[in-house]
Amino acid sequence: MKVFFRFFKLYPKESILSPLFKLLEACFDLLVPLVVAAIIDKGIGGDDRGFIIRMTLVLVLLAVVGLSCALCAQYFAAKAAVGTASKLRRELFAHMQSFTYAQTDTIGTSTMITRITSDVNQLQSGINMTLRLFLRSPIIVLGAMVMAFTIHTKSALIFAAAIPLLSLVVFGVMLGGIPLFKKVQARLDRVTGVTRENLAGVRVIRAFCQEEEEIAAFAKVNREQTSLQNKAGILSSLMNPLTYVIVNLAVILLIKQGGYQVYDGEITQGELVALVNYMGQILVELVKLASTIFLVTKAVACGNRIGAVLDMPAGTEIFPSDKSADTGAAVTFENVTLTYHKGSHPSLSGIDFSVAPGQTVGIIGGTGSGKTSLVNLIPRFYDATEGRVTVNGRDVCSYDPAELRAHIGVVPQKAELFRGTIRTNLCWGKANATDEELWRALELAQAADFVRKKEGGLDAPVDQKGRNFSGGQKQRLTIARALVGEPEILILDDSASALDFVTDAHLRTALKSLPHTPTTFIISQRTSSIRHADLIAVLEDGHVVGLGKHEELLNTCDTYREIHMSQFKGGEEA
Repeated sequence: MKVFFRFFKLYPKESILSPLFKLLEACFDLLVPLVVAAIIDKGIGGDDRGFIIRMTLVLVLLAVVGLSCALCAQYFAAKAAVGTASKLRRELFAHMQSFTYAQTDTIGTSTMITRITSDVNQLQSGINMTLRLFLRSPIIVLGAMVMAFTIHTKSALIFAAAIPLLSLVVFGVMLGGIPLFKKVQARLDRVTGVTRENLAGVRVIRAFCQEEEEIAAFAKVNREQTSLQNKAGILSSLMNPLTYVIVNLAVILLIKQGGYQVYDGEITQGELVALVNYMGQILVELVKLASTIFLVTKAVACGNRIGAVLDMPAGTEIFPSDKSADTGAAVTFENVTLTYHKGSHPSLSGIDFSVAPGQTVGIIGGTGSGKTSLVNLIPRFYDATEGRVTVNGRDVCSYDPAELRAHIGVVPQKAELFRGTIRTNLCWGKANATDEELWRALELAQAADFVRKKEGGLDAPVDQKGRNFSGGQKQRLTIARALVGEPEILILDDSASALDFVTDAHLRTALKSLPHTPTTFIISQRTSSIRHADLIAVLEDGHVVGLGKHEELLNTCDTYREIHMSQFKGGEEA
């Protein structure tokens, strides 16, 4: 919880004033039974209507002042709680944005969503209730007992016996509820994850008629969550009946004993009513305190989960390298091995080859052969487990990530566009790009024609994930985004999979005509897309099984030849 206190201390004034106003409200509430007792004993007992009216006005005044104090306390509590949650959410989001690919994979997207939404909201509620009730309720309970002793010591002993019993129930239920609520929040991550997967893949699910299977899978995790929530709910539900039983037994005993005391003249009727009122106040405040404790318990659990994420070291560590040399190669893989987190089998093994500046490298292989893993090492999305990767003779681990990626243009396997306009999406590649630069990139990416037809041209709207564009149009826009910055190294990760052969051919021709001649890596399932590459790397099960040009590999690499023959009849284009 030290993490949220770092933000909480930014509101010292609100954190003091809110409990202070609640304390004032509690003091005014404790005076009410005494005023009522005076009305009964002196006003009603003495048939003094003037006194009754004056005391009634005093009650109204106490109510107005108490309400004013409560409103002030609520305002300051809400300001501190919402402000803390807002800053914490902003810090958490910024921290998550700096996570590496490996850290994001380890934590999981659904977990991060839960942390920044549900967990922060629970923490906000916990702060609000703590400031409002955590001080008020104990003051009312202890104050009521003290006031009872001032009225009649013998009767107040009932309070002294009831309060420890009530405290035992409250804190017993609380201690049992803390681990359960931690598990409930953890299970919520799984429910969020399954929901997110289904919403993201709803079209595929429907295409393969897997609705019933997915409903069953969701029902399973939902039942687990519900079962755990029920256990926590059953435990928390014991709070009210147990506290009501204890308090009402105390009230019964108080009235029974008080009746004899009134008859004997030890106390007055008004004092007995005041004692019963104080017992009622204790009941109400303990129920409030119990609810507050449960909220605080959940907030502590959520705060610890948030703290675990914030405590993770963010960003990519930079390792100074003493092995920097100008080898003449743009990119070099030196006996590279890559094993993902908790992976039992390396995704890449023994990768060792160099790429000269300006060369076009084709990367091909079966599904899961490690093609994307290989190019992800160049911008350092992942770090090599063994060996090293160099760019311009310098180990990528010695670069500042921003400096390294400023020279690399990446077109990911899945085309991603963001809500905004075509211009705002393209400017991710170069923030201050001119219209001329944007149109040149669109021309090279074979996207200029359909952009011109759009109403607004460069300022045409783009829906979330580019839903108002076809798959091929999205791919061409992502290619244009990468080309805007004129990168030294261009990575095209299966970026032409949604393009027809003619557009693909025009795109390859355009890429060869680039004036700055980038070193280009093209991942493709088609041999036609990489057959004219200067170097082709054939991957199989994480190993390079073929390295050379198209004609050479047809003669020397069985894997490449099988892929090519499966796409073309007799080795020629169909």
